[in-house]
Amino acid sequence: MPEAPAGSGPRRRAVLVAAPAPLAGAGCSGEAAWRTPAPGAPAVPKDALIMVIRHAEKPYAGGVGRDAEGEDDPGSLAGRGWRRAERLPRLFPPAPGSSLPRPAALFAAGGKAAAAPARCQQTVSALATALRTPVRTEFAVGAEAALAQAASAAPMPVLVCWEHSGIPRLVRALGAHQVPGTPATWPDRHDLVWAFTRRQGRWTFRELPQHLLPGDV
Repeated sequence: MPEAPAGSGPRRRAVLVAAPAPLAGAGCSGEAAWRTPAPGAPAVPKDALIMVIRHAEKPYAGGVGRDAEGEDDPGSLAGRGWRRAERLPRLFPPAPGSSLPRPAALFAAGGKAAAAPARCQQTVSALATALRTPVRTEFAVGAEAALAQAASAAPMPVLVCWEHSGIPRLVRALGAHQVPGTPATWPDRHDLVWAFTRRQGRWTFRELPQHLLPGDV
């Protein structure tokens, strides 16, 4: 299915180099819900909340996106994608009315192999600025096993922005691929959040809408 048209590009600005129903245990910071077990407790994986999004909209096939400086770039987001990126902070505190927990760690695809890393980093740039949180970009698409290990060890909650074809590999690397209701592939949409919650060693899954732009389901 073709992507959204490029439309107008972003305003010139610097890039820092993720209303759905509330998640269980998610407060304004989410800190109390994600503590590790006390010393001497049974050896189970720590509680975790890992939220996963696809990068925002890219241009139609053959179209041209815009980079962070507003210059034509086929590897960057389309105009609609930049608008989604600018509104992404509305999903998380301290934005009024947000119902997802504030991410304590952000990850986006890195490397030089494809356009997806630029789009993933562009998608979370405004959020990183709003949260004053750096984006970890040391993992390339294809390195989902290493990403899953780093995300699981990071402060919780975690937001990962990734290329859609690699998301099932990330879910499998987390050990959450057999959770009931987890899709086998990412759908042809940019307006979703996949939330994986691990409590007492067991994962649960929720698919949440973003509702950030007209036309979002």
